[in-house]
This record gives sequence, C-alpha cells and structure tokens, in this order.
Amino acid sequence: MSSAAANMKRKSAVTPCKTMRGHTDDVQGVAHLPETQRIITCSDDGSLRLWDLKSSAQIGDEWRDEGDEEAVRTMALSPNGKTLASGSQDGTVRLWDVETGKVVVKWKGHTDLVTSVCWSPNGERVVSGSYDGTARVWDVKSEEPVKGLNPIKTGHQNVHAVSYSPEATMIATGGYNEHGIKIWDAKTGKRLNKIKNNEPVWSLAWTSDEKKLIAGSNNGPIRIFDTATWQQIADLKGHTNPVYSITLFPNDRLLASASWDKTARLWNLDTNLQVGPHLQHEKDVESAAFSPDGKLLSTGDDENAYVWDVHAILKTAGLEDLLSIPDAHKSEPKKKSLSGANATRRPPIRPTPRGVPQGFFDNVQDRDPSSTTSRLHPDSSLRRRLRAFAPSWGSPPRALLARLPQLFRRSQPNTGDPVELQQRPGPSASSRRSPPVVEVPALDDKKALYTARRPERASDKAKRIKNPKWWARVVLFLCCASPSTGDSH
Repeated sequence: MSSAAANMKRKSAVTPCKTMRGHTDDVQGVAHLPETQRIITCSDDGSLRLWDLKSSAQIGDEWRDEGDEEAVRTMALSPNGKTLASGSQDGTVRLWDVETGKVVVKWKGHTDLVTSVCWSPNGERVVSGSYDGTARVWDVKSEEPVKGLNPIKTGHQNVHAVSYSPEATMIATGGYNEHGIKIWDAKTGKRLNKIKNNEPVWSLAWTSDEKKLIAGSNNGPIRIFDTATWQQIADLKGHTNPVYSITLFPNDRLLASASWDKTARLWNLDTNLQVGPHLQHEKDVESAAFSPDGKLLSTGDDENAYVWDVHAILKTAGLEDLLSIPDAHKSEPKKKSLSGANATRRPPIRPTPRGVPQGFFDNVQDRDPSSTTSRLHPDSSLRRRLRAFAPSWGSPPRALLARLPQLFRRSQPNTGDPVELQQRPGPSASSRRSPPVVEVPALDDKKALYTARRPERASDKAKRIKNPKWWARVVLFLCCASPSTGDSH
C-alpha cells in the first residue's frame, strides 16, 4: 500500500465501495445515468468513459471526438439522460449521444477553456461559462447560439460556474472578482442582481424551490443565500481549500461537496451540519454526483473515480430519512361536494336501543312486548322524556298502565294512510334484532315541517282535544299518574 493510500485510510473511517481505474489524467467530471448501474466520467486526458458500477469495469471504448486531444474540463447530463454536454480546454462545447458515445453537435465561441456547463430544466438550452469571462447560451434544437445571450459579458475575470434556476428564469454565474455571484435574466441576458463575496466562487447549485442558492467558495466555506433578499443565511464550514463541485439531492436536504483539500463531504441541510466523517482522497477532488436514489456518491480525483455508500453513512448516523423524497403528486382525497343535494334533509338516526324498565307494561292486555316501543308517539323527543321519567315512577296502578298505551295509540296512523317524511328500511325478520329508526323532520330555515295529523278515532272515549300537542299529552298523562287524596290511604 502506498503512503498516500495508507494516509487516506487513517484519516477516514469510510472507504469507497468501488474504484474505476483507466483514465491517464485527472477526472474532472462524473455523472450517473438514470435507472441504470452506469456512470460516465470525463478527464484531462481528453476522453469520456462509460463504467459498469457492479463490476467497476469500463464499458466499450473511450469516447473521443475525432482528431481532438484537448482536455475535457466539465460535463453535464441532460434532464432526460440521453445527451451529455461537455466543455473542453480549447473553448469548445460538445453534445454527445449517450447510447452511441458520438458527438452530435459542436459549438465554438469561447476563447479560453470552458469551466462549467448546465442544461436548462426543459433540456432545450445549454449555458456554458469560460475563463474568458463570458457565459454563452446555446439552443439544442436549432444547434445555434441564442441571440442576445451569446455572449453574456459577466464582468468576472474568470467564470468558474454557471447554473440555470429551476424555473429557467434566471442564470447564476460565479467567478473571480469582488462580486463573486451575479444573477442574469435567462431570456434577455440582463443582470438582475449581484452578490458580494469576499472570495472567488467555484461552484453553484439552486434548491428545487428556487428559494436558496448555494455557493462553494475559494477558501472552503459553503454559503447559502436567500433568493428573496440575496442575503447570506448560512455558512457551512469544514473545507479548507476551494470547493470545486457541489451537488444537491433532489429533496433539497442532502448536499455533497468536493474540494481541493482532498476530501468530499456530506451535509445535512436541515441543520447545516456535516454528516459522518469526510471522504478522504489521495489528490484534489474535482467532482461529485449522487446516484438517482441518492444511495451512492461518485467522485473523481487524479486518474480514478470512486463510488461511496451514502446510505450506509446515513444509516450509521441515524439520518436515513435525508434520502426520503415526498410524493409531489400525492394529495388528500377531495371532499364530496354538497352542491345539488338537499343539505337540510337529515338521514335517519339509528340510536342505541333503550329498554323500557322491567314490569312497566305488566298486565297490559293484547300487547306484543317486542313491538311496544315502536308503537309510541313518532315524536322522538317525547319518547326520550318518557324514558327519563320512567325510573322515578315506581310501580303505578294497573288501571293507569292500561291507559298509557291507549294515550299514545291515538296518534298512530291508520293502516292505509300515507306517511310523509319517513325513510324506513325494509322489513326485518325480527324487531328485536335491529334498532328502531328515528325519523328526523326535514328542516327549512330551522323550522320543522310536520305532516298533518289524523282525525281522532270514534273509539276514543277520553276527553277530546282538538289537534293536541305532544306536551298536552304529557300533562294529561302526569295528571292521571298523580294519586288522589282519597286513595293515598
């Protein structure tokens, strides 16, 4: 084991789970292909290479533009994963077909090395930044530079990073001068804002909600800015040299950084603290990229690319939830609308049956005990009042008990009479098995709508009261229930 490798093992408790060897110069960029176990790397040796993550082996030949030996300094995968943009030492921007590994478009315009490329979210444009101090925007479909945006004279002495905002309304550039970050209108190229930074900015990333802009700086700090005010709101400290690359997991909670201090680091953006030990490398770390599920992180240094088990690191730290991605399409079921329905008409209420006190109807002739409660007055409030009084009545005389069912039987309809505002279920096999249904009158402006009363039957010999109310019957019943003075002894 070399002294550098031994030093790497001593400094970090975490080691890469895969190593890809084959490049002959520094690995400047790395990208994970979606839904596959493959990554692509670019290098100062002038090539791009495709790798199998399971075997760590290179797939096919290296990718090269015919007749070109210039170093490939940066690259970015398109949103659909089918095309790769790269920037070279000679200022050329190229588009590569991922399936064939061949160049499909070549753009020239920059006069110095291309340090950064970024796709628009819809994949229709590519922005590039260069050491010549400019940013340029290219149209993928027409394969032409976009008028008015080619070039954008940034005022940076060198442009180190370019990044489209998630809504594609702005382009951020980072570089070397007093104002390390500048914000540009993505349609007109007009400068919208500038953020003063005390040191050069080497890398940029937006959160998916476009509310924060994250910047990797020259002396190690990673600064977070509020895009509503463009003021700094956080400072992630740990690196001691330029943060050359940062990558943000789509849930905006987990950040990875790569630095020339020979480490890559993971950051919890819920707390703005480092997660786990730093990922030690032998040389300066030039690039970092998450796998689509975030469980792996690929990095590049010197001539090698490495893969790290992020899931294991988070599990050890008890922070596996940092990889959770909320389902944006999941929504609560919509409540059913009441429009078109009569909201004032209430459905039948099925209360818990309440038994009549034992012996209450003793000696009452020609009555079926199982149907007694169903033959009471249909006004449910009266039934509740009678049940409340029942325990205090004790054992009334038989004559009174005989009159009680007759009193309430008067209001029962004749067999052939129609009944309004009632929604009784179908007949049941036994009245004992299903609780009675209480019909609640429909309400109109908080007034009850009652059905017409039936005329008194001829057989009734009690005192006739025209259209008696329920309370009148209660009074009559209570008067009858009161024992007279002569009977008290």
